[in-house]
Amino acid sequence: MTSTDAAASELLAAFEGYLRHERGLSGNTVRAYLGDLLNLGAHLGVLRADGIDAALAGVALADLRSWLAAMDGDGLSRTTLARRGAAARAFFAWASDTGRIVPNPALRLASARPATVLPTVLTAAEVETLLGVARTRADDGDPVHLRDWAAVEMLYATGMRVGELAGVDLGDLDLGERLVRVVGKGDKERVVPFGVPAAVATTTWLERGRPALVSEATGSALLLGRRGQRVDQRQVREAVHELCRLAGVDEVAPHALRHTAATHLLTGGSDLRSVQEVLGHASLATTQRYTHVSAERLRAAYHLAHPRA
Repeated sequence: MTSTDAAASELLAAFEGYLRHERGLSGNTVRAYLGDLLNLGAHLGVLRADGIDAALAGVALADLRSWLAAMDGDGLSRTTLARRGAAARAFFAWASDTGRIVPNPALRLASARPATVLPTVLTAAEVETLLGVARTRADDGDPVHLRDWAAVEMLYATGMRVGELAGVDLGDLDLGERLVRVVGKGDKERVVPFGVPAAVATTTWLERGRPALVSEATGSALLLGRRGQRVDQRQVREAVHELCRLAGVDEVAPHALRHTAATHLLTGGSDLRSVQEVLGHASLATTQRYTHVSAERLRAAYHLAHPRA
């Protein structure tokens, strides 16, 4: 490794520490930002012989704009462009605040707004079919099938992210009060209620499924894989995909159950602030997109049913 490579690695490591410990960003976001910066470095030829500090000092707003323009020309999505612009702004603001560069070339960098894409949402009938299949399949007593039933019930009941569900420990669960403590993005905690069906599925898993999988590697994890370790996100995703196929509904990712829970809460009369708290959104604007989903469904129903639509 050259001295320039080493300096670049140290710089990115310092920035990673800032993102994780001061900004409190999730691991996925941190990894995405670091990848974005490596892409920027490749575009600008930052790793050059005169050193990383000199290269950073030479970056101008026009360079950053040309980077975004090149990616736009390559057909990257607006969502990716928006995130890469955010990564650049975060990096150069940090570099400026820590005295590594003056001035900040990204101060006036604008990027495309993410495209407004309505999230995938299942109908109430589709959810009932999906959960019914999960419940019926669990009748065979297979501990993994019992786990999958509990997982999909909890995902829909609480609107949790799949990574949040995988991270739930036994001590986070209060079956008597039907509450679960969730650790979300930036290690922010929230307490989310859930209903009787999710409580029944989870109790059945704890009584009949989990004991059959417990091993020395289990620890305090609520949901387990077949080898007794904490379930990982991939296993939950595969379970949801398989249950969708068995139920004959559109194959969706676990995150669609989060979208569905939010939309059904709003459709059922819940207020926006309450849904924001359940989902753990930092901004109410993020929650508001579910009102668009509800409005689209209402508009579709109106056009189908109203004689003068």
